[in-house]
Amino acid sequence: MKYKYPFDYAVKNHILIGVGLAIWIFVFLYFTEPLDVHEFGATEKLIYLPIYGLVGALAYLIILPFQSFLYRSNRENWFIQSEFLFTLLFVVFGLLVTRSVYLYVIIAGEPNPYSLWYFITSIFLPAISTILPIVLIGRFALGKYREKKIEDSKIEITGDGTYEGLRLEFKELIAVKADDNYVEVFFEQGAVLKKQLIRNKLSVVAHELPELLKTHRSYLVNPIHFRQWNNQNGKLSMYLSHEIEVPVSRTFTTSVKEAIQLATK
Repeated sequence: MKYKYPFDYAVKNHILIGVGLAIWIFVFLYFTEPLDVHEFGATEKLIYLPIYGLVGALAYLIILPFQSFLYRSNRENWFIQSEFLFTLLFVVFGLLVTRSVYLYVIIAGEPNPYSLWYFITSIFLPAISTILPIVLIGRFALGKYREKKIEDSKIEITGDGTYEGLRLEFKELIAVKADDNYVEVFFEQGAVLKKQLIRNKLSVVAHELPELLKTHRSYLVNPIHFRQWNNQNGKLSMYLSHEIEVPVSRTFTTSVKEAIQLATK
């Protein structure tokens, strides 16, 4: 079973993590002076140590497309397995990049470089064991903050009396259809169309969610899901996301068209 993990897909926030990572690596190397860093003069520290900071940030930022690929392949979901794969790639890629910088920038042309085994066990692993928790904590914190913002912004289609309702983001809601003493709610979860019956009246939903458009006595729609008009035999309807077709009665035609025009500008 896949367990969801807090995640923020916004690239700008991951750029902030990259910047923070670069600063943290520089500060860590400057003040702890691992291995031969203590042999650097003040000027050399300011020249070479920021390189490792930039390398760490670039190692993180360069693999963000892989993160986006994982997110899309999981239908815009993020799981513990996804976080593990991304972290593993970051560590492996970081090793390759830092080893290359060490060989071809820091000691370029000098004899007797550290062996790969010594570099991994005595340099890279102690460094990554200090750096990685900062990255993981930052990613987790951003994910939790995003989850809180989403939860706070959710709307609720209430059930009548003690009947169960539905909480979701407004952008996930596609349409609401009257069905006797119930309403049928069409909504998205990820890229998947979902439906749920809730015991309530369409008029109550319309009152609670005035952002929805009434297109027909039996339908409310979310205008952001409008795709195109359909006019056959003088009967107007509209297509929403997932090819959902909703009738538009003559009573509401003018107001609906105006609202759709504003919403799709």
